Amino acid sequence: VRLDKATIMKSGKVQGGQIKLNYVESECFVPLTVVDDIVTEAAFSGSGLERGKKVTTLVLFTRDENGLYTAETAYFDEHGNEQKDRTVILKLGDVKPFAVMRNAEVNNLDDMEGYGLPKLYNAIPILKVLDLCFNVLFGDLDKADKLVLINEILCKFDDRGNPITPNEQVKKLFVLLGKKLPEDKELYHEYNPEIRVEQITKTFELALSLLSMMFGYGTKKYSFENGQIKTATEYAGERQDMMQELNRQRQEAIRYIQDIVRAVLWFANTFQGGSWDIEAEVNVEFDDSYITNKEAELEQMRSDAVSFSDIPIFRVKYLMERLNCDEKQARAYIAEGQMDPDTDDEPED
Repeated sequence: VRLDKATIMKSGKVQGGQIKLNYVESECFVPLTVVDDIVTEAAFSGSGLERGKKVTTLVLFTRDENGLYTAETAYFDEHGNEQKDRTVILKLGDVKPFAVMRNAEVNNLDDMEGYGLPKLYNAIPILKVLDLCFNVLFGDLDKADKLVLINEILCKFDDRGNPITPNEQVKKLFVLLGKKLPEDKELYHEYNPEIRVEQITKTFELALSLLSMMFGYGTKKYSFENGQIKTATEYAGERQDMMQELNRQRQEAIRYIQDIVRAVLWFANTFQGGSWDIEAEVNVEFDDSYITNKEAELEQMRSDAVSFSDIPIFRVKYLMERLNCDEKQARAYIAEGQMDPDTDDEPED
C-alpha cells in the first residue's frame, strides 16, 4: 500500500493523498523477517521508465522495537546510482502495510522462508511425460504418409544396377530389392502407417490424472470423449478432492485480502481523516458458480424462507447468503424490517 500526491507538513506529518495498491511478482519481493511462517518485514522493488530512462524503485517495510512500521522508498537510475534527493521515509503504525499471497501449501525447500513452493515445481516429471506423449503423437503423424511398395518388375535399372522408379514419386516409394512380394502377380502394395490415437489418448489421460491429483483435482479431471475434452466438475461434495484443495487455497487468499483491506483502512484513517473500524471482521465471498448453481441455491433458500416464515432461521440463513453478512447482522436487518419507522413499534398483524 502506498500514498501518492500527499501533502507533507513542516512538522513532518502527512495529509491527504491517494491510496494506491502496487503488486509485484515474487522475483521482486524479498522477505526480511519471518516469524511463525508469517512475513513481518519485507522489501519490494519494481522498474519503470521516466522520460525514456529506466528507474528502479525499492520500498523497505521495517518495524521497530515498539512494533511500529516505517516505509522507506529509494530510487535508482539506469546505472544503479541512488537518487538520494528522492528518498522518502514515512512513519506508519502497527498495522502491516503489505500482504503476501502464497499459493503453496508448505515451504519445503531450503532458503524458501517467506515464499512458498510453487506446485508446478514438483510437477515437472509429469509435465515431461506429457511432453513425451505429444512427441509420440507428433511422430505418428509425421510418419503417417502412405507408402507404395512396388515390385521390382516395374523398376528400371541404371548401368550400375540401381533401381529407377518409373515416375516422379520416388520419395514416397519404397523399392523392394532382392525380395518378392507374397505373390509374384502383385505388382504393388500400399502401406498405411497406423496412428495410435487410442493408446496415445489413454496415456494422455493417465498423465493428466496424475497431474490433476497433485493439484487436488482428483482423477478424471480431463477425459477425451467423442473428440472433445470433458471436465469432471459436476458436483461439489464436502470430501471431493477439488473442493478440499480449493478451500485450502481460499484460506490463504482470505488472509491475503484481509491484510490488504486493513492496511488500506489504516491509511484512510491516518492520512485522510477516516473513522473506519480496523478490527471489524472482513468477509470475503467466493463465486462457486462454475461448480454449483449459486443462483438456484439462493432461490431455494428464499423459497424456504417464505414457505417456513414461522421458522426465523430460514430467513436468517437467506439474508446471510444474500448479503454476505454474519448471523448477528442478518438478525439486525430482520429486526429493522419489523419495526415501524414512525413509532419504533412493531407493526400489528
